[in-house]
Amino acid sequence: MKDGFLRVAAATPHIRVADCEYNATQVRQLVQEAPADTTLLVFPELCLTGYTCGDLFFQPALLKGAEQALQQLLAATVGVDAVLVIGLPVAAPAATGTGKLYNCAAVCQRGVLLGLVPKTLIPNYAEFYEGRYFSPAPERTETIPFAGQEAPMGAGLLFSCRTLPDFVLGVEICEDLWGLDQPSRRLAEAGATVVANLSASDESIGKGEYRRQLVSTQSARLLCGYVYADAGAGESSTDLVFSGHNLIAENGVVLAESDRFTTGLTAVTELDLSRLVYDRRRINTFRGAPPPQTVSFDLPLHELTLTRPMSPLPFVPADTAAQARRCEEVLTIQAAGLEQRLRCTGSRAVIGLSGGLDSALALLATVRAYNRMALPLAEIQAVTMPCFGTTGRTLNNARALAAACGVSLTEIVIGDSVTRHLADIGHSGAPDVTYENAQARERTQVLMDMANQSGALVVGTGDLSELALGWATYNGDHMSMYGVNAAVPKTLVRHLVKYEAERCGGALAAALNDILDTPVSPELLPPENGVISQKTEQLVGPYELHDFFLYHMLRFGAGPSRLYRLARHAFAGKFPPEEIKGWLLTFLRRFFTQQFKRSCLPDGPRVGSVSLSPRGDWRMPSDASAALWLAEAEAL
Repeated sequence: MKDGFLRVAAATPHIRVADCEYNATQVRQLVQEAPADTTLLVFPELCLTGYTCGDLFFQPALLKGAEQALQQLLAATVGVDAVLVIGLPVAAPAATGTGKLYNCAAVCQRGVLLGLVPKTLIPNYAEFYEGRYFSPAPERTETIPFAGQEAPMGAGLLFSCRTLPDFVLGVEICEDLWGLDQPSRRLAEAGATVVANLSASDESIGKGEYRRQLVSTQSARLLCGYVYADAGAGESSTDLVFSGHNLIAENGVVLAESDRFTTGLTAVTELDLSRLVYDRRRINTFRGAPPPQTVSFDLPLHELTLTRPMSPLPFVPADTAAQARRCEEVLTIQAAGLEQRLRCTGSRAVIGLSGGLDSALALLATVRAYNRMALPLAEIQAVTMPCFGTTGRTLNNARALAAACGVSLTEIVIGDSVTRHLADIGHSGAPDVTYENAQARERTQVLMDMANQSGALVVGTGDLSELALGWATYNGDHMSMYGVNAAVPKTLVRHLVKYEAERCGGALAAALNDILDTPVSPELLPPENGVISQKTEQLVGPYELHDFFLYHMLRFGAGPSRLYRLARHAFAGKFPPEEIKGWLLTFLRRFFTQQFKRSCLPDGPRVGSVSLSPRGDWRMPSDASAALWLAEAEAL
């Protein structure tokens, strides 16, 4: 539960219809099987009696048996920290003014009945005829005696953890999710970060996928964790079959799902409450409302061993087909943005071509923009400007790429210009930061002047990862007239270039594949024996780690300790903890000190949920202190 993680589970016991004692034994056994650090364990609708009891629900013997079964469970779980949510029928005492029968969820912890939540929407159509037995949840919350205790009963109850304030539980039952006005919507507005759904959803062709989409979508709409426990084996098969299809979703992502037609503790994972709370705080259209009644409880806090999936490449889908769709979409967005800018300005494109990944991607996007406008590709003016650090390999790749794309290429050797400039300012010519940056600024000056000369627009090549780290020369490669790669992280750049190589084939694929095999480098220092001597990832760290830090910090507000913990989980076996910590410190230092470069970025298209545009995505003072973040990271 440290860092906002919460282990939750959905379980389907094998039951016997109307055998409450047996069913309670099955529930208790699953409670015992659950991992010791489980915080929430949800069981199906009416699982202490069975959902398919029919008119037996009117029998006092069954109702009394269910109440006694719950009382036995409470006594048997006094030492269990987890919050248990168990389905059973509850006959309200006549003294409450209703005397009605309700389909309820009993919320229990450490032997205490925290509350009873009745079902709100009672289906009475098709195969469902619950309206024959059960009443909808009453409008008011009442305290009633039940299972040897006094407990509140109401549909609007929230269960709030004092020791983990981000854990606020709301409960709805089966049809409550499928109906038009779901109780979970109101519960989320009132603060519920986790919703438990006790269900008895019968099986039919195609219903499993629809159910999955429904749970996933509801968790996204409500910005919540959603734990769905479904009835299964043992329910009557007179007319229906139940499959025990358990699901756990978080903000639109299904984290755990059982195989259908199985029983037991079939879905277990961790919810990340910190992510949910961050998004709710950030999205101002998510409006809160005061809860009708809150029941508080305590939980011991301990660090969980994470089992939930954690991609080391959060910007890149793991699925190959999804990767292709993502790449096509990103390239289309880049091209459409550049097309609009070129049409608006009436310009042609000038682009610096280094023979590296970023400029290759920028050229590919530019070619697509020209194709969208049905303009000759030869009107694209590519410029390659070899200097002190340029190797034959990258120069040849720039030439090959321009030829394969069918664009015009101008070669301008800038070594003499840079040497004269260094001499003019009294520089010795020895490699240092001035020596490096002078080359980058000379290239930018050439591009800008050529653009002026032909009424063109300079297409920028720098990517999102470089902007995050400030790995760009201010007013050098940092500057352009439209930055098509500005919102594309380095890990995604590589996949985009690979995608185009596979899609196009031929000479273009050959050029792109060699670019993909070339180490990432600014090539500002002389090569050693003709080979690149300046490798970016040896200097500032692996882009995999930096993109991971960037994604989780900007998208979900993760601080240093969470970034470190998540990275250890995602990169287990690849980067040792001390290396992760070291590069995290590098990332934090550079991210804060280099904001001034991001504060004056050229325009460029946003392609994903993380961007550093100072106009629409990231507003930060250039002189903000990193002390708090660095102190937390140093203490890891």
